[in-house]
Amino acid sequence: MSTLKVLIVDDEKGMREGMSRALQNYTMKLQDIDEEITFRTEFAENGDEAIIKYRAYNPDILLLDYKLPDITGLEILEKLETNEETTLTIMVTAYASLETAVSAIRAGAFDFLAKPFTPQELRNTVSKAAQSLILARQVKKLSEERKQVRFQFISVLGHELKSPLSAIDGYLNMMKESILGSNLESYKDIIARCLVRTDQMKKLIVDLLEMTKIESGNRDREIISVNLTEIANMSVENVLPDATKRNINIQIHTKEPVIILADPIEMEIILNNLVSNAVKYNRENGKVDIILDKDQQYIRIIVKDTGIGMTEEETKKLFKEFVRIKNSKTKDILGSGLGLSTIKKIAQLYNGDVNVVSEPDVGSTFTVLLKSENINTSN
Repeated sequence: MSTLKVLIVDDEKGMREGMSRALQNYTMKLQDIDEEITFRTEFAENGDEAIIKYRAYNPDILLLDYKLPDITGLEILEKLETNEETTLTIMVTAYASLETAVSAIRAGAFDFLAKPFTPQELRNTVSKAAQSLILARQVKKLSEERKQVRFQFISVLGHELKSPLSAIDGYLNMMKESILGSNLESYKDIIARCLVRTDQMKKLIVDLLEMTKIESGNRDREIISVNLTEIANMSVENVLPDATKRNINIQIHTKEPVIILADPIEMEIILNNLVSNAVKYNRENGKVDIILDKDQQYIRIIVKDTGIGMTEEETKKLFKEFVRIKNSKTKDILGSGLGLSTIKKIAQLYNGDVNVVSEPDVGSTFTVLLKSENINTSN
């Protein structure tokens, strides 16, 4: 619940007290942001007092009488130079002419209320001002948050690209200066390291583009009947060379072909990322189990490994952009930090989610839930 401050400026005591009573026990609800608004009032009976209290009280809404004994409401507005992001003014007057209304709006007033008015008319007008003010503040807050997110995003992206570029730069300078002599064979290891770094950057860029397309809705989706068992088999084939080198056993468990109404590329992204991570973060002679099943509500994609695992604190950081768990066990494992956040975004398109259960030195189990009969096609 939020409370807005209202400064009532009127030379008639009865009007001040009447407006205050109408607002003090009034609560309005903003449906768009699910928030209740109440009002707290303060008074001023002339122009000088209004200016002093305005500056001390910093009201959200100013109920300003057009004609005061010492000054007009328009002159007060000119002196205060109110900002629509902080204060909205409602001009109150018995001189309800079109000319007066236009003058008030030009001077910066949000609305115009003609005397005499009922308590409900007052509340309606104040409600409009309150809603406009709160929504304007929300827009400003979101704009500032977007700027901050954009800054953080660019900073992290710059860091993720800077590291491999610096490494490649160093290796190329070693070759340029013939540090290891003139025999090309001596530089095979350096060339291989450069290729690993370029692969890292390419994967980062591909993951970033895919995530951006999904998030923005600019990616063309093809919703068809997809066999998840077939896609799981393809994902296993992709990682089989690395798994074989480290003697990691991969098994797919499913009672029958699991069919889902989905975009095949999105399903490939989910399984490719989960299976690839299960191999990358596994131990030598480890195991990966891929479990596919379906009930009346959800399709489940479960990928379980016997890898290095994570602490509970580390699992809380997952599924956000550019988040990679960095410790002594993961420092030599390359990745973009975008795969899991992309999986979460895809799962949400299917009104589902993703979660992880993990234990250090035991392994991790990732579970993706997809509600196949309730797809969000707005993207």
